Amino acid sequence: MPWPKKPKEIPAVKSVMTPFPYAIDQKESLDQAKEMMSTHRIHHLPVMDEGTPLGIIRYRDLVRTLERDRGSDGSTVRVADVPREEAYVVDLSAPLDRVLRQMADRRFEAALVVKDERLAGIFTLTDACRCFAASLRQQFPASGGDEAA
Repeated sequence: MPWPKKPKEIPAVKSVMTPFPYAIDQKESLDQAKEMMSTHRIHHLPVMDEGTPLGIIRYRDLVRTLERDRGSDGSTVRVADVPREEAYVVDLSAPLDRVLRQMADRRFEAALVVKDERLAGIFTLTDACRCFAASLRQQFPASGGDEAA
């Protein structure tokens, strides 16, 4: 997800999102979700209902739910049982500044990016930090390190 070289306008979220994110249906087990998140080293997992984004579960909420509910009545704990962040859904062409503002104002940790109402990507706070760092490096190139501390 490289930062666009000297953008002339504010880039769209599609230029900095993580494309083709992993997602899970709300009917799946929490064990499956945990395995998916561990295997792919992700902390946010979009929750779907027959292709429609419902929200995002965070790894820490998943673990808390498993610890609290595992084996309480012998039933399998489902993804639907985990508290989740509301789905903040944006179109691929949404301007990045608007997405960032909404994430900050509404305290969302991630945005689900869609194309024709189908999940196309995810944009997280980690992605935002990477973008900001790349933008700063572009605006303020390293001076060569000749300066004294």
